[in-house]
Amino acid sequence: MTVIPLSEGTFTIDKTKVFVPFEPETQELNSRPIGSLLVEVQPFVVKTSKDVLLLDTGLGFQKDGALQIHNNLRQNGIEPASITKVLLTHLHKDHAGGVSMIDKLGHYYLAFPTAKYYLQKAELEFALETGFPSFMVEELNILIQNPHVEVLQGNGTIDGYIDYEIIGGHSPYHQVFWIREDGEIIFFGGDEAPQYQQMKSKLMPKYDYDGKKSMQYRQKWWKQGSDEDWTFLFYHDVKTPVWPHL
Repeated sequence: MTVIPLSEGTFTIDKTKVFVPFEPETQELNSRPIGSLLVEVQPFVVKTSKDVLLLDTGLGFQKDGALQIHNNLRQNGIEPASITKVLLTHLHKDHAGGVSMIDKLGHYYLAFPTAKYYLQKAELEFALETGFPSFMVEELNILIQNPHVEVLQGNGTIDGYIDYEIIGGHSPYHQVFWIREDGEIIFFGGDEAPQYQQMKSKLMPKYDYDGKKSMQYRQKWWKQGSDEDWTFLFYHDVKTPVWPHL
């Protein structure tokens, strides 16, 4: 399998839940509001023998009418239309902002219309009920009863080689994925396992729905992954998007 990180940049985020671009080379973190977190926003492509998978969809920022994630894909030699499956851990705006696009008439449409989207039914219901600022409901409505969307209920397997499991640590219906092919295992934990350093600590972030559960799962995954040679993908890690390193 081939892994391609699609970095959208480094940001700080505080209690307002606004993602503010940050330049590590020229800016100081202490210049941002107290409690600001420093994060990368980084979807991934995983190429397998069956699929071109997109793991989460980024912030959904646009430039000159094009999604940043589309530009990032093309810079890596991948046309957006070649994505076959979009795997969504959860629907917070920094992970699902690139789910859809809006046309000049104000109508939303799927950003990857040739792909199949996979998300938890309960997560979609929770997002639509909860709304702003964590969820952008107007961008997510396109997922409702859409023939290109597979709503999952509980744990299971996609096409015999992608396992998914609801964890509910970072958010109530957050799921994680294992992609298994030819003896390789790629693990994508989204915000349940967002950064390399968190895997090796007992950090229980206050922004998690159930921080203790997330921490316990991270410790479990880190041990199991080390024993079984998993490749970890870290969505919010500024320095280490993939472990072991590419």
